[in-house]
Amino acid sequence: MNSQTEKTGAHSEIYALKNVSRGFGKGKDELQVLSDVDLTLREGEIVGMLGRSGSGKSTLLRIIAGLILPSSGEVRYNGSLLTGPAEGVAMVFQTFALFPWLTVLENVEAGLQALQVEPKEARKRALAAIDLIGLDGFENAYPRELSGGMRQRVGFARALVVNPTLLLMDEPFSALDVLTAETLRTDLLDLWSGGQLPIKSILIVTHNIEEAVLMCDRVLVLSSNPGRVVAQINVPFPQPRNRLDPAFRKMVDDIYALMTNRRSADAKTGKAELQLGSPLPEVSTNLMAGLISALAAEPYYGQDSLSNVAERLLLEVDDLFPVAEMLEHLGFAELKGADIKLTDAGKLFDEYGTQERKTIFADHLLRYVPLAARIRQVLQERRGHWAPRVRFEQELGDSLNDTAVEETLENVISWGRYAEIFSYDDNTETFSLEDVEGSL
Repeated sequence: MNSQTEKTGAHSEIYALKNVSRGFGKGKDELQVLSDVDLTLREGEIVGMLGRSGSGKSTLLRIIAGLILPSSGEVRYNGSLLTGPAEGVAMVFQTFALFPWLTVLENVEAGLQALQVEPKEARKRALAAIDLIGLDGFENAYPRELSGGMRQRVGFARALVVNPTLLLMDEPFSALDVLTAETLRTDLLDLWSGGQLPIKSILIVTHNIEEAVLMCDRVLVLSSNPGRVVAQINVPFPQPRNRLDPAFRKMVDDIYALMTNRRSADAKTGKAELQLGSPLPEVSTNLMAGLISALAAEPYYGQDSLSNVAERLLLEVDDLFPVAEMLEHLGFAELKGADIKLTDAGKLFDEYGTQERKTIFADHLLRYVPLAARIRQVLQERRGHWAPRVRFEQELGDSLNDTAVEETLENVISWGRYAEIFSYDDNTETFSLEDVEGSL
C-alpha cells in the first residue's frame, strides 16, 4: 500500500459507470463506440485503461469528465448522478495543449482564472504547482523555449493547480522521447507515492502495456468496435517496480496475449478468418515487409514474444498489433498467446527479391483476403475487364458503415497495386486488369 492509499484511508468510490453505452450518428451509419461499460474508480489508486483503436477510450474519458453524456446507462460521481461537466476533474493531454502566447506561470494560472480564483491566491497556488512539478526557474519562459518534457510538466502543473479529485491522463507520455517519458513517469510516481499530489485518484489511458503495468494498481482492458471492458487486472507489485522481474514480464506477456485473442477464430487454424465484409486495417506493405525482415534477423531468428518485439522496435499496441495480425491473416506469421512466429512463407518472403516478394504476396492476398479475390474475379468475368468502385462500395455496404467501406477499399487498393493483381484509376474511380494481365 502506498502513502497515497494510506492518506485517503479506505478505498471509497469516486466514480461508478453502469451499463454505459455511446453511439454517434443515426440509422445505418450509427457507430456504436461504447457498449455496456461498467467501471469504478476509487480513492488511492492509479487505474490504467488499455485498448486498441476503436475501443472508445477517448469517448470514455469525455464521459467521465462530463463533457458528453452517454446514450444509455448512468455515471455517478461522488454518489451523485453526473449530468454535465464534473467539478474536481482535471485532464492532461498528449499534445500539451498550452497557450503559446502565455508564459509558464500564466499557463498554469489560466485554469484558476476560469474558476474565478482571487489573483493573489491564484499566483500562490500556481507557483506552488510549478515548484512541485520541478519547473522552478522557468516561470517566465514561453512554451517555445521549453523541451517537450518541460511543456508536459506545465500541463501537469496546470491540471494539479485546481486541486482535482480525479486526474485524467490521455496518453500523456506518448509524444515524448523514451528517456524523457521515463523521467516523467518516475517523478509522477514518486510524488504520488509520497502523498504530495492534491488528488485522490488517477485514470491513465495508454497504448503502452508495459507502462500500464509499471504505473497502475489496476488495469482495464477494452475490446474494440464497440468498446467494452473485457478484463480487469489487479497489479500486485509494490512500487518502485522492476521491469526485469519475471512476474512483471509475465503479466506484460499475459496482457499482450489477452489483447491479441480474437473472438472469431477458425476451429482448424485457430486464427481469425477474414470475410468478404471484414474491415481491413490501414497497414502498408512496407510495414508488413519491415516487420517480416526484423523478425527474420537477430535477435529474433523468426520468433519472439510480442512484448520483446515492441520494446526493441519501440512500437506500441496500435503500431504493432495491426501489422502482426495482418501478417497472420496473410499466412506470413502465426500469433500464439503472447508470441509471434514467422511461417515458412514469411521466411521465404524475407529471402526473396522485390519481384518474387510481389508474386508471393499476390498469391497470399488472393488466397486469404476475400475482398481482393472478389475484385479480381469480377474484373476477370466482366467484358472489358473493368468495374466501377461503386459496385464494390454497394456490396460492402451490406456489412460496413460508409466510413469503414471507404477505408477498407483504400487499403485493398494499396495492397492490390503492390501485388499487381489489378489496377485502379482514382480519376475515374474504376478497377481494371489493364497492365496486370501478365503478372499472374
